[in-house]
Amino acid sequence: MLRRVVLPAVMAVAACSSVSTVRVQPETIHVGPGLRPIAVIHAQVTSAYLLFIPIPGGVDLDRVVNRMLLPTAKALGADKVVNIQVDMTPDGGVWTLRKLFLWRSAWASGVAVVVDDPAAPRATP
Repeated sequence: MLRRVVLPAVMAVAACSSVSTVRVQPETIHVGPGLRPIAVIHAQVTSAYLLFIPIPGGVDLDRVVNRMLLPTAKALGADKVVNIQVDMTPDGGVWTLRKLFLWRSAWASGVAVVVDDPAAPRATP
């Protein structure tokens, strides 16, 4: 009975991914000339390990950047993502010991921007 309850519960929380967004006012963040920030996006993937066996989670930078961060920015109407920062738990060396009973994670964050049309007339203050 315990195995039927505990194992699925552990697997459900052991591998997860999330994307968080927050809309921003263009005047509150400077990202460069000709760019208008619309949102800050953070994508994260975490996968647990049990005796060096990963519980499926797909922890890699390709997933968090190309399959989570960038598509979310496009869905919000952004043309680009700037100031991208990434981090991932290393896979080799002493970090291999984390695969006994711990986890690995990867995350990426950036500012979604719209490229202003330089040919459009600008209001003068």
